[in-house]
Amino acid sequence: MPLNYELLKSLSETPGVPSREEAIREVIVAALRPLVDEIRIDAIGNAIGIRHPRGHKGSSAPARRVLIAAHMDEIGFLVRHVDKKGFLRLQPVGGFDPRNLVAQRVTVTTRDGEQMRGLLMPQGKPIHLMRGEEPKAPKIEELFVDLGLPAETVQAKVEIGDMVTLHRTFEHVGDHVSGKCLDDRACVYVMLEALRALGDHEVEVIAVATVQKEVGLRGAQAIAHDWHPDIAIALDATLAVDIPGGSEENAVTELGKGVAIKVMDSSSISDPKLVRFSRDLAAKHDIAYQLEILPAGGTDAGMLQRIHGSRPTITFSVPVRYVHTVNEMASVTDLDAAVQLLARVLEAAHTFGHA
Repeated sequence: MPLNYELLKSLSETPGVPSREEAIREVIVAALRPLVDEIRIDAIGNAIGIRHPRGHKGSSAPARRVLIAAHMDEIGFLVRHVDKKGFLRLQPVGGFDPRNLVAQRVTVTTRDGEQMRGLLMPQGKPIHLMRGEEPKAPKIEELFVDLGLPAETVQAKVEIGDMVTLHRTFEHVGDHVSGKCLDDRACVYVMLEALRALGDHEVEVIAVATVQKEVGLRGAQAIAHDWHPDIAIALDATLAVDIPGGSEENAVTELGKGVAIKVMDSSSISDPKLVRFSRDLAAKHDIAYQLEILPAGGTDAGMLQRIHGSRPTITFSVPVRYVHTVNEMASVTDLDAAVQLLARVLEAAHTFGHA
């Protein structure tokens, strides 16, 4: 399938940190609505699309239920203090490496929905005044936002709890695409495009854009309590450490080598039979894939797998370079491979576990 560039661009550029997902949820629901039979928003904010079986000619028994989860939240900040000069101090929501944050542009979204551009800077002396001192990597608590406005204007517009996100446009870079929060908007895209590409299927599909993953899989925990799928599939970004300074054995995945079928990470071990089932379908349909073990980090599968009793669970991953930076990069061919694999698995999911 050709890349739906405008959809992915909109998903990447729309702000939405944990607990402040309203704007990105609107974008997702608008894209999801024509692809499903029913949409629900639960109390925590998960967007849930329900798609009934298509072309089902089997028995009258209840359809097997497959739940897909891709998180919509991005790492970012909440305002924790506005000082007397109008500078903002921040509370992180999600894990940033502060080395990647110096001199970035940010967007502050106020309680009224106004978006204000600002600069994220570290406190301390400019290099011209350091007189031989070695510059040190900043700490998160040393960063502040400069909105370039008088203190009284900032104090009137901005309050504690307002959302702060990194600002970066989504772009083609060579054969790849790059922007902010491809972790995990790239996988929300995969979920939406797989529903578009999906043919006849005998399972009921529950497609969920989850919230608050980056602060502890909270949306996934709520979904696992409320829905009891027969099979659960998490969709998330994974590391592609195929860059200078890395090593072959620690690359995890590589860009352009296909969708990653996760074997395990620190939150879940994929069901081995589902791994085999997915690999066989990928081979049958000539879909490029790679196997993935992620030493640290997890996905919504960690909650989906064990809340309210166990069920077969797996994660399909999109390899991403420079994860948790403002310049995350993904391969167009890997995105398409992920779309195709998810669609084919959903079409065949009624046969999983059958002799």
